[in-house]
Amino acid sequence: MTVVGYAPGAWDLFHVGHLNVLRHAKDHCDHLVAGVVDDAMLELAKGRRPVVPVIERAEIVRHIEFVDEVFVETQPDKIETWRRRRFDVFFKGDDWKGTAKGRDLERRFAEVGVEVVYFPYTVHTSSTKLRRALDLLDGTSAGAPAQEAARG
Repeated sequence: MTVVGYAPGAWDLFHVGHLNVLRHAKDHCDHLVAGVVDDAMLELAKGRRPVVPVIERAEIVRHIEFVDEVFVETQPDKIETWRRRRFDVFFKGDDWKGTAKGRDLERRFAEVGVEVVYFPYTVHTSSTKLRRALDLLDGTSAGAPAQEAARG
């Protein structure tokens, strides 16, 4: 039996933390599907649009050697995602482990026979930190000019 794994993410401003998640996920399944959250869903969830549009993010992720398939997520319910693209294992960062949202996710997936596997969250690198750095370089951080932001 082929074990299908599903690793969802924004994958915006792709960095080594993203690569590590996909590498670890592939170690736990035979066929890895990377879910790429579309622009509208990211805007709803995070209050801002991604830097890189979904078509480009999907193309980047599609070419990562650990990824066998890309699925673009267009709605927030992970069980609905599972109905549209079946998988056996769902991968999530361990920042969800033990939280109410994580326990709910585990319960809902257990009902359909999907295992939830957590991976360590890469603390030192994140798309949010990269976005802040870009804002500083661009001079758009809190409306301050680039020179003032860099001195701060």
